[in-house]
Amino acid sequence: QRRRAQWFDPYHAMLAAETRRLRERHPAIVVYDAQSIRSHIPFLFDGELPQFNIGTNSDSSCDNALTEAVENICAQSGFTHVRNGRFRGGYITRHHAAPQAGVHSIQMELACRGYMDEPELPAPDNWPTPWNPDRAHILPTLRNVLAACLAFAASKRNIA
Repeated sequence: QRRRAQWFDPYHAMLAAETRRLRERHPAIVVYDAQSIRSHIPFLFDGELPQFNIGTNSDSSCDNALTEAVENICAQSGFTHVRNGRFRGGYITRHHAAPQAGVHSIQMELACRGYMDEPELPAPDNWPTPWNPDRAHILPTLRNVLAACLAFAASKRNIA
């Protein structure tokens, strides 16, 4: 309860306030919730996670055109991806989305191997590892995803 009161509640209150502020100025906004996870977590799932895990709360948190644009960019990247697989969208995606009111939310769970070295057995002495610019091959894809999010929001300005 203490952590929730200190971190969770203020963060989500600020996100809600910022969402309202932006919606007053723009017909549509995109809440892009990027998170990281280790590529292998045997006690949670078998095998290796896809590099890009797109979550839209089973296609209910944003316009399908936005989801398809993001998914197409990930598909063209040459990296693995999945849409609404293990990660369908967390709290932000489920609670801050209101596509019918112009608030489109999409989660991207990123496998850490796309930008850092991952030890086979993470331990306090070797995890987390630092950012590795030589491994950060996903950056162009992420830039394209963010550009697609901005283009989607901008396209709604032209309609309104």
